[in-house]
Amino acid sequence: MADAILPDHDRYKSVLLFGAPGAGKGTQGAILGRIPGFYHTSCGDVFRNIDIHSELGRVFYEYSSRGELVPDEITVRMWAQTIHARTVLGDYKPHDDLLILDGIPRTLHQAELMDDHIEVLQVIHLICRDHDAMFQRLRRRALKQNRFDDADEKVIRQRWQVYEQETFPVLSHYPDELIVEIDSIGSPGAILHQILNQVVPVQNTHFAAFAGA
Repeated sequence: MADAILPDHDRYKSVLLFGAPGAGKGTQGAILGRIPGFYHTSCGDVFRNIDIHSELGRVFYEYSSRGELVPDEITVRMWAQTIHARTVLGDYKPHDDLLILDGIPRTLHQAELMDDHIEVLQVIHLICRDHDAMFQRLRRRALKQNRFDDADEKVIRQRWQVYEQETFPVLSHYPDELIVEIDSIGSPGAILHQILNQVVPVQNTHFAAFAGA
């Protein structure tokens, strides 16, 4: 199956949810995805939906079975095939829905590769200056999901270090005027309210552009 590379004028219109582990990207993305006009997908969705009997699926399994990271090129190809399949099924309608992404792109190279597929209209950067509060949130989540290894402070700090070294530089790929910082410490409703204040105008512009097409 050929990759679904879109022309520049028809790339998927997207908003990135960006932030460190535990910042709440998945929580907020899932909530937004229940609102008409937004379609949420994450890096985890890509891996969960890959057909392990396909060419890419077999490659993915080879890396994951060895405990190795999947190369950026393969990750982006899997993402492109997954989101294209969602459009074919009608789950995601690019002219109607604003794409909400979390967990991808995770590296600067992924961001560069995904420029062929997405037009980023806004980056919501969920920030937390209280690292202790973030670590506590990650511990609670790991215990709730019975992921006891992830509750270990050494594991949490390692994930944070990987984020700072590999993922945080992704922000430099996008213009400053597209990036909005939102404090991720607070109730989910309060954080959602702040996010909606930013993304609803983007959604309105998206609707208006296609309504006049």
